[in-house]
Amino acid sequence: MNAIDNRTDIPAQDVVRDEAFYRDFRQQLRHFMQGNCPQELRELVRSNQKVGRAEYARWQQILHARGWGAPGWPVEFGGTGWDLQQRYLFEEVSAELDCPPLYHHGLGHIGPVIMHFGTAEQRAYFLPRIIDGSQWWCQGYSEPGAGSDLASLKTSAVREGDHYVINGQKTWTSHAQEADIMYTLVRTSQEGRKQAGITLLLVPLDTPGIEIRPIRTIDRWHHVNEVFLNDVRVPVAHRLGEEGEGWSCAKFLLDRERLSPATVPRLARQLQQVEELIQNRLREQGAQPSLHSALERLFVAKASAMGAREMLLSAIQEEMNGTLQSSKSSALKLHCSELSQQISSLAYDLAAPEFATRLLPQAPAADGQDDLEMERQLIHTYLFYRSRTIAGGTSEVQKNVIARDLFGA
Repeated sequence: MNAIDNRTDIPAQDVVRDEAFYRDFRQQLRHFMQGNCPQELRELVRSNQKVGRAEYARWQQILHARGWGAPGWPVEFGGTGWDLQQRYLFEEVSAELDCPPLYHHGLGHIGPVIMHFGTAEQRAYFLPRIIDGSQWWCQGYSEPGAGSDLASLKTSAVREGDHYVINGQKTWTSHAQEADIMYTLVRTSQEGRKQAGITLLLVPLDTPGIEIRPIRTIDRWHHVNEVFLNDVRVPVAHRLGEEGEGWSCAKFLLDRERLSPATVPRLARQLQQVEELIQNRLREQGAQPSLHSALERLFVAKASAMGAREMLLSAIQEEMNGTLQSSKSSALKLHCSELSQQISSLAYDLAAPEFATRLLPQAPAADGQDDLEMERQLIHTYLFYRSRTIAGGTSEVQKNVIARDLFGA
């Protein structure tokens, strides 16, 4: 192991990190990813195709073998001990080199909640399986009638001895079709404030009484599902935190989800691809008026992306100093959601919307259309990104969070 390797394995609190350290760290990341991320995975990511469990898991196992299976976790839980700046650099280099993103439900969402609220037994069982990629998670939060107003959820869990019996329905459950276990909010009490009656349970998806149905979306990919739970028995040992503490767990998770260091670098990489597409069009067609307009939109999007990066780096510094406010995380989420649609709309317009039907991923391609593969995937991305201002908390919810923080409730 070289000197750089030794240096990055030291927990963040035990070293003084200067610009030279981060520069060397970036170089180490780039060297490893260039040499170890399989080319076929990089091509799949570069062309904006759907990344599923098989692709996520393959890259996760490579990172795990290197000791980087949990870049954002403390050493005591099997992580790298990297600080948030290192975590951001990991995501930035990964995006630049078209490596797959990390699977967020385990590493970014439920893993930190288990660390914070879980028992010693739960940490010992679940955390290693997240890091090595052998156990895959999905999130059972939203329900019909309980999306943005999550506290109105109605899925019930009644305790019977050492088990909870769950009945209800979850919707928009991403990756449920390929997950092993679902962390889900359920109602265990009708007394007092509605938030106080919510509990977080970890539900294995092979438990009898669970039915998963796909929800077909406009982009024609299978992302989301309905999950029906009928007399599903889950051990009390699978409760995370105390009964009625689920709302605290959910808030803990959402605060960290909205400060994801992965979003901004991935958007910057997509913007770079759009710029390449415009340059190709200019070479092929010359300076057409429509391309002048596209260039203007590109400059505006690049400025927005630079602003998002500065906002994220500022939020990272504040989080490291313990001064980050939830409104800043919400502002970043709001800005990135709108930026993602701005970028994908520009790509869609360049890829000629009149060809959208025949360019969609599952539509049959006519002879001679291989050169349109990039446009095909850009159109898919446009359709998928329509959900960005809804998923993970609607833009309206983010604006409310910002307003309450700035002006008081």
